[in-house]
Amino acid sequence: MKVGLLIITHNNIGEQLLKTASIMLGNNPLNTVNMNIDTDCDLEHSMQKAKSSITELNQGDGVLVLTDMYGSTPSNIANSLAEDGNVVVIAGINLPMLIRAMNYPRLNLKQLADKALSGGHDGILICK
Repeated sequence: MKVGLLIITHNNIGEQLLKTASIMLGNNPLNTVNMNIDTDCDLEHSMQKAKSSITELNQGDGVLVLTDMYGSTPSNIANSLAEDGNVVVIAGINLPMLIRAMNYPRLNLKQLADKALSGGHDGILICK
């Protein structure tokens, strides 16, 4: 079994990040669902879809949820899922974070969350 991955972002940010990461790595080794949240979304419908996605993705090892901006609608939806101990939510998704998570598909939920978080941090640099 593997940790599932749920990406919840504004518009198609997550979709494009996932597509790019999958091309760069040649595949996506994680069972993944992407949710695009539009500014005029039906919040209740989106919450139900997110909960259903968690159920679908959790094969016993939990689900890592990556979202974009903390405090936004996608983040609020994601954080509502974290009540379950088998869900870890990280806000501030970026390509290095996603690549790092996808490179370690055999880790447990806590280890995968730590790898994703370090990838996100380490991927932010001031370039000369």
